[in-house]
Parts: sequence; structure tokens; C-alpha cells
Amino acid sequence: MSMFRNRRLVCQTLAASLLFPALSTSRAQVDSSTLPVRLVVPYPPGGFTDILARLLAGPLAEKLGSSVIVENRSGGAGTIGTGYVVRSPADGRTLVIVANDLAINETLMAKRLPYDARKDVAPVAQVAWSPLVLVVNPSFPGRSVGELIAMAKARPGTISFGSGGNSTGGHLALAMLNSRAGIDITHIPYRGNGPAMQDLLGGQFAGMFVQYAVAKPYIAAGKLRVLATPSPQRMEALPDVPTIAESGLAGFSVMPWFGVAAPAGTPAPVVARISKEIAEVVHTPRVLARLSELGAEAHTSSPAEFGQLIDREIRDWGALIRKAGISLE
Repeated sequence: MSMFRNRRLVCQTLAASLLFPALSTSRAQVDSSTLPVRLVVPYPPGGFTDILARLLAGPLAEKLGSSVIVENRSGGAGTIGTGYVVRSPADGRTLVIVANDLAINETLMAKRLPYDARKDVAPVAQVAWSPLVLVVNPSFPGRSVGELIAMAKARPGTISFGSGGNSTGGHLALAMLNSRAGIDITHIPYRGNGPAMQDLLGGQFAGMFVQYAVAKPYIAAGKLRVLATPSPQRMEALPDVPTIAESGLAGFSVMPWFGVAAPAGTPAPVVARISKEIAEVVHTPRVLARLSELGAEAHTSSPAEFGQLIDREIRDWGALIRKAGISLE
């Protein structure tokens, strides 16, 4: 190992020990008022990302020996808060909750994105999946994905699906279904899942792809019927519901993910320490139970694995967005 590499390793380890003294003193606590860590949520309060951040903050603070402050900086489909974090000092004190938007925006907002997700973001750890479900109004005659596709082929453009907005996960899942099945289901974008769900319940359109956490109470009450899930495997909460891949479209997979990232250049020992502690927090009984209540599933990964997921998502969503001609307009 060269003298330069030795010096860099020493500097990174020193940075880690200065930020989190517990690295060198087992589980020792430090004065949280002097070393706060900010966990930025680039979305408004009340959503899944905000709930997730606040769920992690308390126990993560105990493990790091430093207070963790949740800070909402919403706007621009997550780009404002994420941009703020990537411009912050790369010392591990400023982190951000990231989701699929991080990858999707690389194509949708390529001309005005204030950062490069591959170069300016340091993946720390994936935290959870929040699966989508394909639901329909109970009055819709199709009872499977196969029947839905057959009906759409027989009457192109006459079946409509809603979504929480243009370029959202629900919209892109529908675009993938149209592309893979060779059908033309009409997309109706709404300003949020709430208004879309109300019109779906009222029978204004046939169905939609939506997070299970949002649809769960309506499914339980029999007000919505689940045809399938676009997840790569069957959901733990809905073991009898087939995946779209099982229903004839092999390889079909849309799985909203959530994780934690830091500014590029954050010392590797700091990233590794935070990643390790996040994994331990996520798999505690309290956090697992709360994620289950929210219709989500815990899923942690190493920084390298999380980076590979982000790279793959940028590539795959970019190809779909370009093929389908999706834009923010």
C-alpha cells in the first residue's frame, strides 16, 4: 500500500472517530448537543418518507451517540432537499432519505437536475420496500391480470387507470404494463393519491397502481379488489395475491424503495458505521412492527449494494421513460 493510500486511510478513520467518538469507545455516549446529525426528508411532512425518518431518528441517535434531527426540505420531486444535502460538508453529519425519485429524476429532469445521482450521492443503506398493488374498483369485470390485458387488447384506449400524478411510481408502473403487454390503458393523472383514490372508489376509472399502505384499508373493507402486485416476489402481507410476473409477464418488477444517502466524499468508515447502525435499527421489533403496519417491508443493504440498486434503477427507468415518451409536462 502506498504512502498516499496509508495517509488517506488514516485521515478517513480520524474523521470517523471525530464525528462519532463511539467508534473508538465501544458504545460510549457523546454530548449530542455538540455533534447533531441532520436527516433531511426531501418531501412534505406526513408522507411515508417522513414517517420513516422519524421512526429511525430516535434509535439511530442512541447508537451513534449523537442527536439526529429530522428536517423537511420538500419540493421539486425530492430534488430540493437532496440538492441541499449533496452540497453540504461530506462529514456524515447531513444525511437524506432517498426513494425511487432519485433514479427517475436522472432522466425526467436531466436538463435541470442540480446534481448527478451517480457522482454526487454516497449511498449509505437501503431501508425498506413499500410495495405497490394493482387494484380495481369491485365493479370492474376483470379478475386477473390476464383478463385485464385481454380486455384492453379487445378495446384499446377504453380502459382508464388513475395515478397520484404524472411520472409517479403508479404512472410508471402503468407505462411498463402498457409497454410489456402491448396494450393501451389510458392514464389519468391526479394531484396526489388521495384524490385519485376517491375517484377510483367512486368508479370514475377502472383501477390504479398504488402503494399497499394507501390501499390497505380499502382492500380490507372490500371497497377495492387486488389483481396482482408488481413486486418481484409475492408480498408477505398478501401471500395469496400473484405477482404480475407470475401472471404472464416474466421479469415484470416495480418495487418502490427507500434508503439513506450522504454527500459524495463522506469518509468510508463513517458511511460504513452509519450503514451498520441503520441495519440494526431497522431490524428491531418496534421498527419491524411499525413498517408492517404501514404496509412496508424492511430491507437493508450495504452501501455498495445500495449503489448498485440505484445504478440499475437509473438505467431501467431511463429506458422506460424514453420509450414511453414520458415527460413532466
